[in-house]
Amino acid sequence: MDQPPASGPDPAADPADGPDPAESPQARANRRLVEMLQELRVLQTGVQIVFAFLLGVAFTPGFAGLGAGEQDLYVAVLLLTVLAAAVLATPVALHRALLHHPERPRILRVSARIAQIGLVLLAAALSGAVLLVLTVVLGAAVALPLTGAVALAFTGLWFVLPWAVRRSLPAPPE
Repeated sequence: MDQPPASGPDPAADPADGPDPAESPQARANRRLVEMLQELRVLQTGVQIVFAFLLGVAFTPGFAGLGAGEQDLYVAVLLLTVLAAAVLATPVALHRALLHHPERPRILRVSARIAQIGLVLLAAALSGAVLLVLTVVLGAAVALPLTGAVALAFTGLWFVLPWAVRRSLPAPPE
């Protein structure tokens, strides 16, 4: 027996499918900012794990046996990781500092750009960590092309794929 359609919004509908006509631009910006901050919290955990690993490496007996180039690479990767953590936490700081500011759409746009910069730094840090480990384990001749493949994977998955998908979708409402 067929039932009449339920009134009200479809609970199975994905809110990302389109704007809720009842949602104001301010409310949409608030929701999007909260969603982005949650995504950044997940990323921050990963960055903190990588940073903890890198901190521990310097205090292992084998660290002194690394060549000057490998130690320089270690320092660069450590600094990139710290910088990625700082940049990825910046939208959270903006959100806290500007919590009740009426320009949420602008705060969202700035935060999204900062998050993209953080992703670039994180991809560089993770690629550098792969280069460091693979250089120690396999040698530079093998490490360089493998790390290049890792860097290409980050570029493709984190930047090119979202760009290509965004181009194929209709423009979102402001």
